[in-house]
Amino acid sequence: MALHHRLSLRQKILLGILCFPLLPIYLCVYCLCYKNVERKRTVDPIAVKPNSSKLSNTTVYVIDENSENSEHQQAKQSKKNPGSKVVIFKYPWDRSSLKSMEIDLKKFENLDSYASKLEPRGSLEQHTQQLLYNASTDLEKTRAIWMWICHHIEYDTKAYKDASLRFCEPDDVFRTRKGVCAGYSRLFKQMCSIAGVKCEEGSGYGKGASYKLGQKIPKESNHAWNMVYLEGGWHLLDSTWGAGYSDVSADTFTYRYDEYYFLTHPALFIEDHYPEKEEFQLLKPTVSKSHCEEHVRVPSSFYNIGLVSYHPETAIIETVKGKVSIAIEARHDRLFLFSLNGNERCGVMKLLNCGMKLDVYPKETGQHKLQLFAKKQESDDLYDFVLEYRIDCKSIDTSVKIPECLNNPVGPSWVTEAAGLVEPSHPDPIIYTEDGCCSICFALKKDLCFLCSLHSDKVNMTPEKGERYIFRTQTEDKVEMKVRVPQSGTYVMDIFVKPANSDNTSYDYLCNYLIICTNPKVKWPMFPLTYTNWAKHYELVQPLNGVLPNNIDVSFKLHIPDVAKVCIEGKKNTPLTLSGDGYWEGKCSTANRRTLFIMIEYKNQPNLYRYILKYDVAANKLNTKK
Repeated sequence: MALHHRLSLRQKILLGILCFPLLPIYLCVYCLCYKNVERKRTVDPIAVKPNSSKLSNTTVYVIDENSENSEHQQAKQSKKNPGSKVVIFKYPWDRSSLKSMEIDLKKFENLDSYASKLEPRGSLEQHTQQLLYNASTDLEKTRAIWMWICHHIEYDTKAYKDASLRFCEPDDVFRTRKGVCAGYSRLFKQMCSIAGVKCEEGSGYGKGASYKLGQKIPKESNHAWNMVYLEGGWHLLDSTWGAGYSDVSADTFTYRYDEYYFLTHPALFIEDHYPEKEEFQLLKPTVSKSHCEEHVRVPSSFYNIGLVSYHPETAIIETVKGKVSIAIEARHDRLFLFSLNGNERCGVMKLLNCGMKLDVYPKETGQHKLQLFAKKQESDDLYDFVLEYRIDCKSIDTSVKIPECLNNPVGPSWVTEAAGLVEPSHPDPIIYTEDGCCSICFALKKDLCFLCSLHSDKVNMTPEKGERYIFRTQTEDKVEMKVRVPQSGTYVMDIFVKPANSDNTSYDYLCNYLIICTNPKVKWPMFPLTYTNWAKHYELVQPLNGVLPNNIDVSFKLHIPDVAKVCIEGKKNTPLTLSGDGYWEGKCSTANRRTLFIMIEYKNQPNLYRYILKYDVAANKLNTKK
């Protein structure tokens, strides 16, 4: 029984009076003890540290820190494995960052410059101390070590092929400045140890240069990397792949610094690094080996160029009714290319705002290799390789025949918007027409001149014929392109533009459409031939056929503002009349004529006519009796 239970009431009052001056001290001690008890009860979500940097000797349970049942999970795992360490990793990923912790790379510019240029002197320990001269925090020390290794250690391609030449001990790698992945990771760990930064060496399977699509993960590891403990959590990095790339067959290594592999987010790192131990994934839930095997390999260039996501995520995809579709999302507008077995004519690619969509139609059954490339719009560099798939084609879609003259990407996009063409009447790049006719319209934000042409692999289309199957009408804020195809088939319509006030005579390619007509009855003639005096704001209502029947009266209607006269040239000129609604109208006979010309007279140049349109007249068909 406690002592105060034995005291009388009078004795308790006297004890309280004597102890009252000590009450503030008692309260302070109580508060401090209470806080320590609470710390032991709960796990700090970011400050839990293993008792040793030897994480490989510790059983780690990765708990979702945002989960409502995180405390229950901690208690459950601790009860189940009393000697285990429960570590909560904060790795939410909203696709806004490629790294597992928020860092400002601009603040590292001076440190990076110093570390990347520092030549090795003395022993490894002496050099590390010199390297860390301006580094104070663990993050700065890790960054300096990372930068120095990435810029001074060369991948040993000969040692990769011949194990007898392989040196992986830190001192040997530092001395020779060469090593394979194990040499990189061990040197990194040793330099971190000298710097007082907790670091572990991870090993497992890396989807490197030797990786083949759909390859199974072997039992033996083929790659090594590191984990560092910074600001209350473990983080991943790979200095081997951060340093550059090698061509083992040619025994060459190229330094090419890759920021992506420094503190890479675990959700991204797992795409090409599968560790032997699940806890080294730093993920909850962990990713299975089969998932990693089936998942498409995503190189760092995919994320470095600003791409965000892709679909499908499996490396091997099967055609559905002879087609597969690929979609990529980006942070900003990007340009894309693709290749199916070295040929880019087997698909239709459409650029989207911040991404693209690709439909691929293999021409043969069997296995095909699809590669995708991308680059920034403003970049003059070559396209970077970003994804690779294997397509298993079991059947061919014979209804889709992509012309060899098609240039991808197809249809309107942010490229046409940037050029000044908006609100397309046909957002879809493929136009199906039963009667062989279509009308493509854009609203205009800029004053442009157009050149349009129709092409086909099956129908003989000269440059002149290609232009005469498209008739353009343009106003200040709109352009309309009337299209007619000569017969059934698949056609490509190319659109070229140039600024209206440009002195340049050449046009720049802008976009194209795929126009498909399957009606065998379609037989359209060309539109009338336009001359240079046909202004872009003129409008032809009728006739639209460039070849007129013989021996009939043809009605003409045109909107040609600000001219004095409009007439039709023949054996004698036939004038057109200006109606009240501003259209020039009239009739003319085609009898005994091979051609008809539309001429105009400007108000300030009387009696001087200029040709604007030309029509051909069909030849007479003689009736013969047997």
